Amino acid sequence: MTYSKLTVIIPVFNERRTIAEAIRRARSEPLPVDRELIVVDDGSTDGTQEVVRQLVDSTVRFIEQPSNQGKGAAVRRGIEAATGDVLVIYDADLEYDPRDWVAMLRPLNEGLAKVVYGSRFTGERRNMMFWHWVGNRFLSLVTNVLYNTTISDMETCSKMIDTKVAQGLVLTSNRFDIEPEITAKLLRSGHRIWEVPITYAGREVDEGKKISWKDGLPALVALVKWRFVPRRHWSRSE
Repeated sequence: MTYSKLTVIIPVFNERRTIAEAIRRARSEPLPVDRELIVVDDGSTDGTQEVVRQLVDSTVRFIEQPSNQGKGAAVRRGIEAATGDVLVIYDADLEYDPRDWVAMLRPLNEGLAKVVYGSRFTGERRNMMFWHWVGNRFLSLVTNVLYNTTISDMETCSKMIDTKVAQGLVLTSNRFDIEPEITAKLLRSGHRIWEVPITYAGREVDEGKKISWKDGLPALVALVKWRFVPRRHWSRSE
């Protein structure tokens, strides 16, 4: 299958300083496909909405959540609204680089996979804080044990997925546990994840990073939970 349109889902909460640059990068990077950007604001209070409204055009759609519900809720809203035949999740904090999307599209267009993850541990990167590194590696290890895979970066926020596949999952997480939920349900559905090295410029807490070690436990719980919940409860195909 050759994909023709990429939906870029940008969940955002209080990223007034970076959202304009994130949108600029997302729509200016040369790609072999058409694209649409869907910015889902999760109840920002710092003026992010005003910045985004000024940038809305034929390629940028803006969805405002009525209140702050969490990143997972924003990602789910974006997946539901996607009209491209392939989608990618792209955070507004500039940690990830749209220049990696061409490499991520390749295995999809060549029919090698319907799910591609950008791995932060196999490409160039700004080294993350030690305990964040430990947490990420531990959660990836748990994923591999529970789901019989060898993924290197389960928690990556750079996920490119065939839209029909993504919309076929019944996702429920509202917060950062959306990442393990997506991964668990993709693997339970029989999709082997193709990984591509990406560049990564992780932020520090004083630069606005929102996820912390406290989010590790819900992620672990989600991995165990979705390993054993029967598929009929979360797959639209059953």
